[in-house]
Amino acid sequence: MQNPSIFQERITAVRQKLSEWEVDGLLITSATNRRWLSGFTGSNGQLLITANQALIATDFRYYTQAGHEAPDFTLFKHQRTPADTQNFLAESGAKTVGLEAKHVTIAELIELEEVSGVTWKPLLATLELLRVLKTAVEIQTIQKACAITDEVMALVPQIARVGLTEGEVAWELEKALRQAGAEAPAFDIIVASGPNSALPHHHPGSRRLQAGDALVVDMGAQVDGYKSDMTRSFYLGKKASVHYFELYHLVLRAQTAVFQNAKPGMSLKAVDSLARDILARAGHAEHFGHGLGHGLGLDIHEDPFFSQRAEETDTLEVGMVVTIEPGCYLPDQCGIRLEETALMTENGLVPLTHCPKQPNIPKQRHAS
Repeated sequence: MQNPSIFQERITAVRQKLSEWEVDGLLITSATNRRWLSGFTGSNGQLLITANQALIATDFRYYTQAGHEAPDFTLFKHQRTPADTQNFLAESGAKTVGLEAKHVTIAELIELEEVSGVTWKPLLATLELLRVLKTAVEIQTIQKACAITDEVMALVPQIARVGLTEGEVAWELEKALRQAGAEAPAFDIIVASGPNSALPHHHPGSRRLQAGDALVVDMGAQVDGYKSDMTRSFYLGKKASVHYFELYHLVLRAQTAVFQNAKPGMSLKAVDSLARDILARAGHAEHFGHGLGHGLGLDIHEDPFFSQRAEETDTLEVGMVVTIEPGCYLPDQCGIRLEETALMTENGLVPLTHCPKQPNIPKQRHAS
């Protein structure tokens, strides 16, 4: 649970940005930003921040809940009519209002443009950049989610059996996450076997696990809204093939290089290169087609993003929680990915996930 004063601090931080954004107010409609700024967890609502007001508008279903969860905000009942929108904006007195450009749909913008007396200014980034440095409470909550993920990932060698479908394995893992204390999976669990393991975001389906399969399991837990993210790769059989063993340890070496060499202030592009260059020198440049990792918190994918497309001015800073997830994917053959959730500290990256990396699943009991 967040310290109640944190929301006042966040409101102040937003107010300090208004002049930079050249707006009188900021309208927040995205669920994640709304929760981060106010504490409100309902599925419908809008926040409006001006220099001297903090308003929250929601409908009958959530009105009482919003009052309890967001006491720093003035309540406004909004039954999602144009008149309510007009009155809500009028109450703030703001004439130029910033919008979350990445979250407002065209249909919503058309409706907002019907409001008289307000000029809308789309902003590509608003609270996202304020959210990148995590508080101590946020880090502790993510650590709880990571601990649950560690516990359940360690069960994969007992759960994954020849004859089970990918979907059945994913369901057993989801149940285990909830039984271990997760309020939900952080995202749809990935279980990818055999040639499907070469598909980075494969959706688990009806393929049955077979002896000799490569197996990629990517999952996370959600605790109080905050996510964890971890991937382990396995080989179903007594002994991995030489080819699989070499690829696995190549990916492990790439990940280890990041943890050994990433430092505060390094560009996101340079951190990405720490792993990418190792894979490229081994002839697998084209087999690592995604970024090295991403930030996470209330969203499973949030700033910062490691990529060769990142700007040189985009850097890894103390207090950021990120994933480090190099991979190697050979189409129609197999894929390997190793992923940790990690915290950037003054002394470097510290992993928050700790499940051992033991790829072989030697004892293969067949599903009954």
